[in-house]
Amino acid sequence: MQMIYNSDNYCIVEFGADVEHAPLASGGYEIVDKNLKREIFLGGQMAESFRADVTRLIESEPSVEEVDDFLGKFDTVMIHPLVMH
Repeated sequence: MQMIYNSDNYCIVEFGADVEHAPLASGGYEIVDKNLKREIFLGGQMAESFRADVTRLIESEPSVEEVDDFLGKFDTVMIHPLVMH
């Protein structure tokens, strides 16, 4: 697991592929909205799609605000409250 993005509003953690656990067979991403204190985990096909979208976004050399705007599209599906372990 590796933090790949961290702003005042969002954090993204990337999980490497783990063929022994089906949800992580192609890796995955946890996106945390710090303001809403909610998160979502993307695995499988959703992780692959997210990876492709982020790759295209990074190619445009976006500002932090543009990355946060992109991540804001996930706010409506972030249903899991952020819990500290």
